[in-house]
This record gives sequence, structure tokens and C-alpha cells, in this order.
Amino acid sequence: MATVLLVRHGRSTSNTSGLLAGWTPGVELDATGEQQVADLGIRLEQLPVARIVSSPLQRCQQTAAAVAAGLSDLSIDTDERLGECHYGAWTGRKISELVKDDLWRTVQDHPAAAVFPPSPDFEHESLAQMSARTVAAVREIDAAVEAAHGPKAIWVAVSHGDVIKAVLADALGSHLDQFQRIVVGPASVSAIRYTARRPFVLRVNDSTGDLSDIPDKAEPTGDATPGGETGTGSGD
Repeated sequence: MATVLLVRHGRSTSNTSGLLAGWTPGVELDATGEQQVADLGIRLEQLPVARIVSSPLQRCQQTAAAVAAGLSDLSIDTDERLGECHYGAWTGRKISELVKDDLWRTVQDHPAAAVFPPSPDFEHESLAQMSARTVAAVREIDAAVEAAHGPKAIWVAVSHGDVIKAVLADALGSHLDQFQRIVVGPASVSAIRYTARRPFVLRVNDSTGDLSDIPDKAEPTGDATPGGETGTGSGD
């Protein structure tokens, strides 16, 4: 199937102010974030990206626009399922306050059990619900990209740290309780190739590396061999 590049938005004003942004409107990239996504756009210019799908939140839309600008202004599709976790009453609060809440330890140590508190202003959900909706969205879009552009197609999903970590955990065959072990930095690229048998994780949290080999890794992949390589060649 197609290969998805999971792109986290660049550094935002909320990141620098220590707030849990969630679905707070108007959270945009700061100056560093703008430079990060400009550099990201240059890194992705070399790739034959067939489609860009983004979270509706402003910081992701800005990031997607920077990526699209280097790809002959490829249009951007928006899918709410790629949006940030719905943190409910935690939305917009200072991280320094949230770490004192008992729920914080659940989020860190047993995230599969974490349910964010309701709020009159913002939707709330569990991390398990967030994981389910985003994994389903990525797999569904991936299949649609393959149907439209073929099994070697590459597409970009622009989303958020927790969302990307959840998708990576699923692809790695890891329980959601382990997803906090994955690091996904601002403007980083992670890559997954889904196949009929299992997903293959090609990149995790790549912020500076050369991405030119992604099309080669997007070739149909066979069984893993001893030594850690894929395909039919011998391991090293």
C-alpha cells in the first residue's frame, strides 16, 4: 500500500507558553515554528507526494501550507479525525498546573485508561478514543491514496504529537500504554508503509535527515530477514 509521512506541526505559541492547546482556536506557529516548517518544505520538495491531508487546527494548516508550497502548491485536504486529542476541561491550561492532577500520572503511566474531563466549551475524549479515530483515519486515507495513485504513492498527514505517537504505536504493534516512549518533535517526519500483512515503520521523529530514500523504501516489502533488513536479501 501507499506510504504515509506523518508530519507534526512546527513549534507553536502554545508550546513556548507552556499551555495545553488542544482545540483552542488561534494557536499559531511562532517564529521558530515558521522557520522549522519552511525547512521542512525544502526537505520534502524532492519527494513525489501525491496528497496532503491536515488537521483543521491552525498550526497544522500553516505547516501543511509550507509543505504544499514546495510541491507545486499541491492542494490541502482537511480531516477532523487528524485533529488534536479532545482534552475537555484541560484545554488551554498550564502544563505546570496539570502535572499536579492525579490524571496526569494516568496519562503518563497508563494512557489507555486516561479519559479527559468534560467541559462546557470543549469536547472531551479518552486517549483510546483518540487513538482509534486517528489510526482508522490514516489507514482509510492510505488505502484511498493507493487506489488513486498506486502502491508506490507517498502522501503526507499533518497532525499533532499525541496523534502521531498513537499511530506509530499501532504500526509498531505496541499497546497504547507504551506510546509515551515515542518522541515526536515539532516539524518532525515519521513514515509508515502499510501492507496487507503488517505495517513497516520507516522513520520516527526525523527532524534533519535526508528523506530522498523514502521512494525506495516505498517499494513493496517482503518478510524481514535475520539482521533486520526487509525483502529477500540476507541480513548483515
